[in-house]
Amino acid sequence: MKEQHLSKKDVEHVAWLSHIELSEEEKELFTEQFNDILEYFKKIDEVDTENVEPTYHVLDLKNITRKDEIVPSLSTEEALKMAPKKEKKFFKAPRIV
Repeated sequence: MKEQHLSKKDVEHVAWLSHIELSEEEKELFTEQFNDILEYFKKIDEVDTENVEPTYHVLDLKNITRKDEIVPSLSTEEALKMAPKKEKKFFKAPRIV
């Protein structure tokens, strides 16, 4: 016989807290399903994880960033060299408004 972690009354209480109306069949079904889920968690607790390093993500992801260093930037002439239109020391763009 399966171990009962939650009773039908517990399910009724959770449904009441959630403002969910359940039929008698649903209460029976959810009681059984919640107990199955809790039984499964009990099995997971039995896994030996003593030598397993804790992780926050299953993949070893790292952000790729560059060092925050001051480097010389383009000169005004270099920046404007490929611009289709320019005026004095600025890019020239079509008027929007």
